[in-house]
Amino acid sequence: MRTLLVGAGGVGDAIAKIAARRSFFDTMVVTDYDLARAERTVAWITERHGPDVARRFSADRIDASDPVAVAEVARRHGATHVMNAVEPSFVPAVFAGALEAGADYLDMAMSLSEPHPTDPYRRTGVKLGDHQFAAAAEWEARGRLALVGMGVEPGLSDVFARYAQDHLFREIDELGTRDGANLVVRDESGNEIFAPSFSIWTTIEECLNPPVIWEADRGWYTTEPFSEPEVFRFPAGIGEVECVNVEHEEVLLMPRWLSAKRVTFKYGLGAEFISVLKTLHTLHLDSVTPIRVRSATGPVEVAPRDVVAAALPDPATLGPRMTGVTCAGLWVTGTGTDGRRREVYLYHVSDNEVTMRDYGSQCVVWQTALNPVIALELLATGAWQGTGVRGPESFDAVPFLELMARPEDEGGYGQEWGLEER
Repeated sequence: MRTLLVGAGGVGDAIAKIAARRSFFDTMVVTDYDLARAERTVAWITERHGPDVARRFSADRIDASDPVAVAEVARRHGATHVMNAVEPSFVPAVFAGALEAGADYLDMAMSLSEPHPTDPYRRTGVKLGDHQFAAAAEWEARGRLALVGMGVEPGLSDVFARYAQDHLFREIDELGTRDGANLVVRDESGNEIFAPSFSIWTTIEECLNPPVIWEADRGWYTTEPFSEPEVFRFPAGIGEVECVNVEHEEVLLMPRWLSAKRVTFKYGLGAEFISVLKTLHTLHLDSVTPIRVRSATGPVEVAPRDVVAAALPDPATLGPRMTGVTCAGLWVTGTGTDGRRREVYLYHVSDNEVTMRDYGSQCVVWQTALNPVIALELLATGAWQGTGVRGPESFDAVPFLELMARPEDEGGYGQEWGLEER
């Protein structure tokens, strides 16, 4: 396996650092538009693991907005797999470039949606992933696999959903992804500050777009942002957090392969975060349409959302100032295999202190990065096989969860996952 890693930001950097401890691949080329970022990742691996491990890694520059450029870099390095770790706005280009280069493809966020032009809070327009699923027949005809939505959410949550259907439930009422944390970021003086732990560009996209819900008797439909608030109890000391509907890939993926009466995604944003997002929307600072502004060198055009992202701290740099844990999981209700009513929460917790100590990566990006590395290993060993455009829930969950939880000294990743009866 020769992997082209596109993007050396927080998640891409963590993917390479996690992969450095594994032996299933031959080479990994870390690429970024900013070559220095890719080189920093390789330098960290060299310093931490030594030259014997680092010789499997190299750095290169890439333009992820250009499918021709992506294909050229992939071919030049003989990539068998392209791992997309850049913003979802670049998905179409990296996706097309991988296919053109004859490589398999993985991502953690799917092609973007477009709200319905006249009825955005009841009807779907272009859904997340529609662009990619429209190309499924071509990927299958070429014998290539595009594994989409293979992060933590989506990704691990979808693996949990497949496990629940195959091993825990006879009939599922709801597959409800629920995400919460007790993370705090402080400034140099110890004061708590507003600093999103994941890409604010992506967060705005997810949280201000109309959330999607799936129900067996009506299909996919939308609601208003932050709808249907509920208090959900998270494990690992997080406790009760108010969660709201957010647009997310699980709702678009799970119904394609799994049977449930309802599929939802709710995120524990918190009142302050919701207030900030609403303000950004009111001021049109969430827009991706460039506007003309004055600068010291004359008028320039810039997208307001890019300005917001540039003004906030890079999530990849927050680790040293962050404390707490983040929990990603799936709440499932229905009829158990014994015919009795059952309700469970399957989850994984990532502790910032541990991920910073072992990987130099803050816990949110590290938890996202863990799962595509596990998936790459399953593809390398043949435990997962397939062609076309597929989500994580289309594969057997057991090999993934077993490899994830197995101790590192026994060849696994040493990441226990939980199953809590409710």
